[in-house]
Amino acid sequence: MSPIRILVCDDQPLIRSSLALILGTDEALEVVGTAADGQEAVAAALDLDPDVVLMDIQMPVLDGVAATAQITSGTDAKVVVLTTFDRDDYLFAAIDAGASGFLLKNTEPEMIIQAVHAAAGGQALLSPEVTLRIIQRGTASSAPGTPAAPAAALAPDDRRVLHELTNREREVLTKLASGLSNAEIAAALHVSEATVKTHLSNVLAKAGVRDRVQAVVFAYRVGLIPLTEA
Repeated sequence: MSPIRILVCDDQPLIRSSLALILGTDEALEVVGTAADGQEAVAAALDLDPDVVLMDIQMPVLDGVAATAQITSGTDAKVVVLTTFDRDDYLFAAIDAGASGFLLKNTEPEMIIQAVHAAAGGQALLSPEVTLRIIQRGTASSAPGTPAAPAAALAPDDRRVLHELTNREREVLTKLASGLSNAEIAAALHVSEATVKTHLSNVLAKAGVRDRVQAVVFAYRVGLIPLTEA
């Protein structure tokens, strides 16, 4: 199989070099280019056609959020945001711009590599604390431990979608929201990964959400998993 092509974007040369070294330890990954700001990243993404872009947030000329929006709308590349700034406004702006992952720069190297693989495979990988904050924003309560709302209390659109999901689609979505990968879901349900992907595609379409992150938010919002498990 061809290696996963990666573009690294960060305004600090040392960070760019360090990330290239980390990614180079995995034979399935190939760094095809680097960029020092968002504008360079957009141009490089159009020119080099990477599979995944590792994107910093605060940069000169064009910031990482704006660059992410342009890259996700103009190319097939997936964007994983990697930043030192642990702030909700950056997090939510990056996710809304289409990022497929959000990690802090103090993340272990192995998790950065996992995030690249996940993004290239059409999945999303977020650090646990980031996942919880996204779930909290997408649900009515911001407090972990809040019990799930009864079906009658759901918004009409959420209630309709929940009714439209098949039992198997609910099972797949619940296991996705519990943190399982496609392979783990397939093993748990004794089906193929291709079948899991089909069910997830159906869930995304019925719920009207863009990606797995938003599907997880939906699962918590409608009470498939209580926030006590987040």
